[in-house]
Amino acid sequence: MARSDRGLARPVPEMTSQHAVQKSRLRREIRARVAQLTTPQFDLGSSQACELLLMQEVWNAAKTILFYAPMRDELDVWPLTERAIEIGKTVLLPRFIADTGVYGVFQIADPIRDCAPGKFSVREPSANCPSFPLNRLDFMLVPGVGFDTAGHRLGRGGGHYDRLLVSVSGIKCGVAFDEQVVHQIPAEPHDIQMNFVLTPTRWIKTGVPILK
Repeated sequence: MARSDRGLARPVPEMTSQHAVQKSRLRREIRARVAQLTTPQFDLGSSQACELLLMQEVWNAAKTILFYAPMRDELDVWPLTERAIEIGKTVLLPRFIADTGVYGVFQIADPIRDCAPGKFSVREPSANCPSFPLNRLDFMLVPGVGFDTAGHRLGRGGGHYDRLLVSVSGIKCGVAFDEQVVHQIPAEPHDIQMNFVLTPTRWIKTGVPILK
């Protein structure tokens, strides 16, 4: 496995069977809530979250930001990629590396020209985009099926973002609809917590120390 300072993620331990069952059940419950949201609610929630993020000190201070290209059931902060580029921030996206089976991080200069459908048909940086060291990120926007206010994240179950999270430096911010924030998500010692969680109506400071 490649070193994290070369832009590739490290492996993470497998979860216990009990936590796997709990997380599977919680995924179903949260996805059922999100499925009830209408298209106007998706659009309004995404717009509100973008505006709320722009008000935060960590956004203004960050020079290098790792975004994500949203899937159909994820809150959409994609419009902020263009805004960030316009004001001189370095904008990055994950791309699946077939040779290693993990995600790397790559810089884009144009959200349209520099992206193409990749794994799971999600937009990814094209092959000509330069790689970027994971240990030089200032701020990372992290999608998830669910979050709790302590910063624990419930992913889709594939472990792809978990492998990124154990490798990156900088501030980590979970992004989700209010319906995706729950009282508690089962966690294990190796799980990486978010420093913040962003929703359309809330900027949650989790209390997790920000490591430099």
